Amino acid sequence: MRALFVGGPVDNSELDLEGPPPAHYPPDTGSGQPRYTLHHIGWREDEIVYAVYAAPALADAEVRRISEERDYPRRFEAMPAEYVP
Repeated sequence: MRALFVGGPVDNSELDLEGPPPAHYPPDTGSGQPRYTLHHIGWREDEIVYAVYAAPALADAEVRRISEERDYPRRFEAMPAEYVP
């Protein structure tokens, strides 16, 4: 699965993650404040192929706008879905 970042210091960065996407990235910062929060995921058949993480202060509408601009669903041939913890 590919983790994609919107906003914050690593904006437009990507990395590979194993297993299900954590709700926050990195999962444990030590400070108790997450650097990135899972915003939505992309499904292909029954598999999560990408997860979009956003800086916590970034508005949902802005994350959606940036994700659409970067066209993650087409790039990964996946259907986006909101993350529900």
